[in-house]
Amino acid sequence: MSATPQRHRRSRRLAFSALALTAGAGAMVAAALPAGAAAGGGAAKSRTVDVQMLSFNDLHGTLEPPQGSSGTVSERQADGTTKAIPAGGIEYMATALREARKGHEYSVTAAAGDMIGASPMLSGMFHDEPTIEALNKLKLDVTSVGNHEFDEGKTELRRMRYGGCHPVDGCFEYGKTFAGSEFQYLAANVTDEKTKRPLLSPTFIWKKGDVKIGFIGVTLEGTPDVVTADGVKGLKFGDEVETINKYADELNKQGVKSIVALIHEGGLPASGAYNYDCDVPGAGAGISGAIVDIAKNVDPKVDALVTGHTHQAYSCDIPDPAGNPRTVTSAASYGRLFTDTTLTYDRQTKDIVRTPAGAPKPVQKIVGRDLPKAGDMTDLIRRWNALAAPIANRPEGYISADVPGRGSEAPEKPLGDLIADAQLEALAPADKGGAQLAIMNPGGIRADLAYKAAGSEGDGVVTYGESYTVQPFTNMMNVVDLTGAQLVTALRQQVSGPVNGPNPKILQVSKGFTYTLDMTKAGADRVVVDSVKLNGAAIDPAKTYRVAMNEFLAGGGDGFTVLKEHTNKLVGASDLDCFNAYLNKSSAAAPIAPPAADRITVVK
Repeated sequence: MSATPQRHRRSRRLAFSALALTAGAGAMVAAALPAGAAAGGGAAKSRTVDVQMLSFNDLHGTLEPPQGSSGTVSERQADGTTKAIPAGGIEYMATALREARKGHEYSVTAAAGDMIGASPMLSGMFHDEPTIEALNKLKLDVTSVGNHEFDEGKTELRRMRYGGCHPVDGCFEYGKTFAGSEFQYLAANVTDEKTKRPLLSPTFIWKKGDVKIGFIGVTLEGTPDVVTADGVKGLKFGDEVETINKYADELNKQGVKSIVALIHEGGLPASGAYNYDCDVPGAGAGISGAIVDIAKNVDPKVDALVTGHTHQAYSCDIPDPAGNPRTVTSAASYGRLFTDTTLTYDRQTKDIVRTPAGAPKPVQKIVGRDLPKAGDMTDLIRRWNALAAPIANRPEGYISADVPGRGSEAPEKPLGDLIADAQLEALAPADKGGAQLAIMNPGGIRADLAYKAAGSEGDGVVTYGESYTVQPFTNMMNVVDLTGAQLVTALRQQVSGPVNGPNPKILQVSKGFTYTLDMTKAGADRVVVDSVKLNGAAIDPAKTYRVAMNEFLAGGGDGFTVLKEHTNKLVGASDLDCFNAYLNKSSAAAPIAPPAADRITVVK
């Protein structure tokens, strides 16, 4: 594990100082709290006890170390520069968590959703059973659901929780039935439209001795906007704040005063470095996004927020509605980091001690690849890889260098261009739909393509397992009619509206489609309308164009509501089949070079 000043400090407390809470959660008083005060009776029992909370989010079934820039974390150096550190891999994560727990009598491990879904082939091919098994071995206690837990629908999510073999593919290992999760899945704001009841448990109470901490788990209210319609059919997603506040009251009525919210919604720190201080110059000043408003409105009864969804790393103090600092954390994604937080529990008030001055930040810890591998995880990966190998190791094509995708922070990603080109080529023939251009949602790009071999296939070889990891959803492609005006509206929706205004989602586009994105302007005005061209000709608002896109986008996903207005739809091959067909045309002598990513001119 690479040395940094922050990572070698002891985990600091979200908590205890000379100022403490009264029994009313969140209230601050200036009364001193003796660290060694007896709890009562004759027993020499400390009034407070430190509870270690280890947390992470957005694992996405990433059991093997992620490739390319998706498998590094950015670390800010003392001179202001950043350094990329290789990180991630369940073998290393298991070792890191087990080492972190040593010496802590009270330790709970929690997560904030997207443990599964959009997973690499090793897990995705087996409907994420390998990841649930790995999380059981990790001794995860509780997680909220995330939007990707719904990729295969509510019935499959319940199977992840309660076990049983897949209804179509059956049992994957002879003589074994999938047991389901040993940890608790929480879905407080997800209700069945028919029964009006939560799909899964809304809360979980962790107990050890006389210490009790309640957890409330929610996913983002906008989950239907980022999941295919079939995945959320029959479900209703409630407001995050209203739901958390409701169940915080219920936990209080049960005598549980210490509460942590697990929220699959997140923020955007001003820096991508995991050790960036987002409380400079003031509490929460260096972070934006949906989680800020949520944190400011969640009841002060809730003592800490563990968040996710944006795949960012942060540890901020965002004031609660009473104006008191409250820790809000996220540990990036893909198992590259985890957060170590100390919650100081007051046995007399049964609450977490928080201070009006603000508690020291929890510590973000890198899951470094210099750690010893956990043997049980190595065995797990080897076992599932043996089942996947005949398909996963099949060569699909060749690349001449790394093709950045998920790991790229640029609006236009080389891998996004490559995917859009593959879709256009597959669907341009008249009998395949007659597509004139293709557009691809950036969130559907789940990895990079790395030139260096991950196994024995050889450098530059793209295997089926690697192409699957990039495009794991197997969305069916649609070719539809859109007017030029609708197409321009879609571009404007990239940077405006309730979904994309706070967090722009820049569509990846096929060759020949060009325009200018002026980031010095605000909202929809960032798209320079008269710059939008197809093969050098200005887009005609009244003309009809044949546009290829996956079924998720065609259904208005990711806030692109105008795309639902399409007509004359033709369903084509899957996105993965289009991608592999494009890769298949390359060879070792003529590999695919990374696209120049020069189709969108960005003005900063």
